[in-house]
Amino acid sequence: MRDFQPPHDPATDPPVGPKVDTTPRPLPARIPHKGRSVDLEPLHIRHVPDLWLAAQADQAEASWAYMGYGPFATEAALRSFVGQFATAHDPMVWAVRPHRTGTVDGWLALMEIFPGHAAIELGNIWFSPRMQRSRASTEAMYLLLRHAMDDLGYRRMTWKCNALNAPSRRAAGRLGFTYEGTLRAVLTIKGRRRDTAWFSILEGEWPARRDAIEAWLDDSNWDAAGRPKASLKINLASSERQE
Repeated sequence: MRDFQPPHDPATDPPVGPKVDTTPRPLPARIPHKGRSVDLEPLHIRHVPDLWLAAQADQAEASWAYMGYGPFATEAALRSFVGQFATAHDPMVWAVRPHRTGTVDGWLALMEIFPGHAAIELGNIWFSPRMQRSRASTEAMYLLLRHAMDDLGYRRMTWKCNALNAPSRRAAGRLGFTYEGTLRAVLTIKGRRRDTAWFSILEGEWPARRDAIEAWLDDSNWDAAGRPKASLKINLASSERQE
C-alpha cells in the first residue's frame, strides 16, 4: 500500500489537519435494534441459557481462539462473565437474536468510545458457529455500524483484530473497512503475543458502504431457500486498498 498522505489545511504553514465539527457525539444507549433477519437486545444475564447452548455447537472452542475470554467450562462460569460484561459502559454489548432460530446466538459491542473525537469501535464480536457467515451476522454488525455513524454521527469507526485472525480480517474487508496497519506485539492475550491489525471507515466513506450492505440485505437479494442472489462486494478506492 502506498504511503498515506494525510489531509491538511492548505492555508496553514506548517501543515495541520482540516477543521472538523468538535461537537462531542452522544454515547450509545442501551436500546434494542431490529432488523430484517436479526434483533439486537442489550446483553443481560437472562440471555445466558441460550448463549450456553449456542456455545456447545461443533468447534465452539475454535470460535473463542482470538477472544480475550472463553471458552467457558460451565454455564455458571458463563453467567458470571455475562453478569459483569452486560453492565459495562465501554464496551456496551448487545445480544444477537436471529429470527431464523429465535434464540440468542452471540454478542457484539460498541467500544473504545471517544465522543470528543467522534471515534468508536465495533468489536468484541462472538458469534456461535451456527451463526457465522450468515445474513443475520452481517445485519447484526450493520445495525451497530448504522447506529454509530448515522444516528449518533461518529466520524470514525474502527475494527481491530488479532493479525492472525483471517476470518475477522475478511469480515472487515467485506464490510468496507480500510486496512490501516498492524501494531506489533501490542497485547498479551491468554499468555500469547498478539499483533493487532487495524481497520477503519470514515464518515465520508460510510454512505457507499451503507448502501452496498443495505442492497445485499434487502429481501429482493434473497431466494426462497435463504441464499443471496449476489455477493456483498464493496469496492475500495485504490488509495484505500488493503495489503
